[in-house]
Amino acid sequence: MSHERTTSLNAAILAGRWIRAAAHDDERGRRWQANPDRRGRAAVAAEPASLYAGAAGIVVFFLELAAATGHEAYLEEARCGARYLAATWREQRDLTLYHGLSGIVFALTEAGWVLGEERFEEEARAAADRIVAAARPLPGGPGWSSEPAQRGDGGIVLGLLRAATMLGVPAYERLALEAGERIAGAAVPGHRFGDCPGIPADAVMPGFLGGTAGTAFLLARLHGVTGEDRFLEAARRGAGFVRSIAVLDGRSAFVPHHVPHGRGLHYLGYCSGSAGVARMFYEFYRVAGDPGDLDWAERLAAGIIASGVPYRQTGGYWNTACQCCGTAGLVELFVGLWAATGREPYLEFARTLAEHLVGRATGHDGRGHRWYQAYRRLRPGEVSADTGYMVGAAGIGAALLHLDAAEREGEKRRVILMPDNPFPAIPAPVFLH
Repeated sequence: MSHERTTSLNAAILAGRWIRAAAHDDERGRRWQANPDRRGRAAVAAEPASLYAGAAGIVVFFLELAAATGHEAYLEEARCGARYLAATWREQRDLTLYHGLSGIVFALTEAGWVLGEERFEEEARAAADRIVAAARPLPGGPGWSSEPAQRGDGGIVLGLLRAATMLGVPAYERLALEAGERIAGAAVPGHRFGDCPGIPADAVMPGFLGGTAGTAFLLARLHGVTGEDRFLEAARRGAGFVRSIAVLDGRSAFVPHHVPHGRGLHYLGYCSGSAGVARMFYEFYRVAGDPGDLDWAERLAAGIIASGVPYRQTGGYWNTACQCCGTAGLVELFVGLWAATGREPYLEFARTLAEHLVGRATGHDGRGHRWYQAYRRLRPGEVSADTGYMVGAAGIGAALLHLDAAEREGEKRRVILMPDNPFPAIPAPVFLH
């Protein structure tokens, strides 16, 4: 076993130790504090059950850690967390993928599959049924809100597509397609004005989690499911907007955080930057086979490398390590590109990112690895070490596990990728011609 593999796996195990130290048990099961530091504050508002920052994401991490190590204790961690999700999902009012019920459905389904416990799949079906029942008539078709992006209805649709496949309920896919048709009806799908703190109200955000690229990704996914051109045509409208505002520098590409005001602010991470937008272009390539789309994904990756990260901080890559906007999300991109193309430089850069991640971990007190970061770019003094998947140690550990899996030649194990990750689920390279 190489030093890099040992480091990645051991760091993920130590991240698990930090998360386990945050466990809180009651009669409903197990949840984890967002930040177990004494007097420590969490990066986001309390989300004890969410995929983004709560139990659902941590359950997924422990399922993967068990697969990587073979240790039953991690399966028990996941089982206790799934019990909590099963007992509390009816209290959830948010229906979205990362912050709400759709993410809980995903985690319960994965737990049911891995643990072989039908009760978790039954609860997942009941929760998905509630999402279906909550859809309401909107102009152009059914939906849940006015937000078409991944952070809104787009994420719910992705969650229903995954649930339809894993739980064997075709009705979930039917509603997902109907809701997708409504989203596809927009002139530029996902072309929304800003409604985030610090963003002008008239700003347009082209990024993945809350903008045009994520909506175009969804529509490309629907084309892949149905083969229907109307979804691909709508997706191309969104992608065309993203390309039209991109900044090109030789082989490198960057996307503004928001326009017209933030053209010079180029995030590199998943939520609003290059790593997320590259997912959109790779999904286009995956479902339609146009080499030009793969070229755009690789241009965005080239821009990340050319920026000097991880050793250089930029306006769009600051003191953050997490999946959402930091280094772990970049690891996911480069492992994914290697898995899709077999091109060794992508795996080498993923190793560089992981080495930097492991090097900046804190674990001197024996409580496990955690990563202190300034989650909010505009509040650099607010530093926290969270446990959750998109915002903390669980997601960082998962990214390191995915790198570890990629490096184990000839050894296959199941990795769990989020519904909006388009890359091969088992990191075995597929050589492109």
